Amino acid sequence: MISATPFDYPYDGNLDAHTTALVIIDLQEDFLSTTGYFALQGYDPAPLRAILPAVNQLIAACREADIQIVQTRQGYRADLADMTPYEKWRRQRSGLEGTTALLRSSPGFQLVPELDVRPQDIIVDKTCNSAFTYTDFEHVLRAQGITHLLFAGCTTDVCVHTTLREACDRNFQCLTIADACASGDQYAHEAALHMVTVENGIFGALTDTEAVLKGLTNLGKLTK
Repeated sequence: MISATPFDYPYDGNLDAHTTALVIIDLQEDFLSTTGYFALQGYDPAPLRAILPAVNQLIAACREADIQIVQTRQGYRADLADMTPYEKWRRQRSGLEGTTALLRSSPGFQLVPELDVRPQDIIVDKTCNSAFTYTDFEHVLRAQGITHLLFAGCTTDVCVHTTLREACDRNFQCLTIADACASGDQYAHEAALHMVTVENGIFGALTDTEAVLKGLTNLGKLTK
């Protein structure tokens, strides 16, 4: 098991690498670079970049344990055909009209080069905050026999939390890794992490990278 709050993960003590995936949300240039969407919105991407060492540690440990890695990317079509009038209005209001921010055709859509991405990783492209909305994410997880999800990425309060909430409603067992998630708004980040643990773990459990690494090391010893 992995030490966590308000209960150790998973709740039934059955941590199985082959039914578990590490889900890394939106660690893209548009969010982590100083010239991407996030920075253009006035947010400092530094807190998002700061989690990269922890995320890569988690990736390495999960690869060693034979846990599937899932990477998500958020962005719209180049022709904006999948962008609603409201989303276009928000884009204009934010001063992004005419830019390539959050477009799949732009360099900002790509995962940052510092991230350990390999051909065997599953990539899920999305337009919404949740990785489940209008994507094949759930189908892929079910097809792979995955029932347990470990969450990392950005931003904690938006895309991570929205995907986490939907995952819980779809009966996946979820663990959020606090120091492997980040937001441009520290208050929102802390509130989102707190929300995981309310009502005795309504959105699963909360832990940190060190606890996950220890748990996966113990898992490896048990499976040898």
